[in-house]
Amino acid sequence: MKSLRVLERAAGKLAPGRPPHFIEAHLVRALRIIGSEGPVGRARLAKALGLGEGAVRTLLKHLENQGIIEASRAGIILTGSGKRLSSDLGCRISTVVEVPHSSLTVGAFNMALLSRNAANSVKAGIEQRDAAIKVGAQGATTLVFSQGKLVMPSVEEDVLKTAPNVRETLMSRLKPEENDVIVIGSADDKLTAEYGAIAAALETLKAQRVRI
Repeated sequence: MKSLRVLERAAGKLAPGRPPHFIEAHLVRALRIIGSEGPVGRARLAKALGLGEGAVRTLLKHLENQGIIEASRAGIILTGSGKRLSSDLGCRISTVVEVPHSSLTVGAFNMALLSRNAANSVKAGIEQRDAAIKVGAQGATTLVFSQGKLVMPSVEEDVLKTAPNVRETLMSRLKPEENDVIVIGSADDKLTAEYGAIAAALETLKAQRVRI
């Protein structure tokens, strides 16, 4: 998938500099903020991403080098290529919604998003959990929408029977269809939980790319 390759390049090291202090999940969130609010100032972006201004300067430089953004005195906006990248990612990964704490989640805050038609790329959900932990979250819960039910990988029973409030939130806000995947990132704060969910979803898309 071209969008994933662009993200990987943008998150990579600019030789001979140091590795960047940001991750692909930061880029996804940055693209959404710039796309919805642009022009955006650097200070606003730093606050929204939870990064220092130095890290945001580097992030923006990487995006600019990939032709994704352009800056002016009014602020930062997406280029035509950036809009196409943001649109493609938006078709593959939904916006994030907060869900109530339940026995399925491991953190005080839980943020969920949906990956379209990605069920065949999920094994046991361990890869998604590990991807979330790698970015600082406490973990991730992976659910597959199959035959009208949200189920955990390799588990046929409806695991949300005991958490109807979570089911209602996921069904009404994300509107899953057959073979869609929902990942819930969990952490002690909302932003880290969101990054965990994004990282888990990107892991799913990368597995889908390998499968294709």
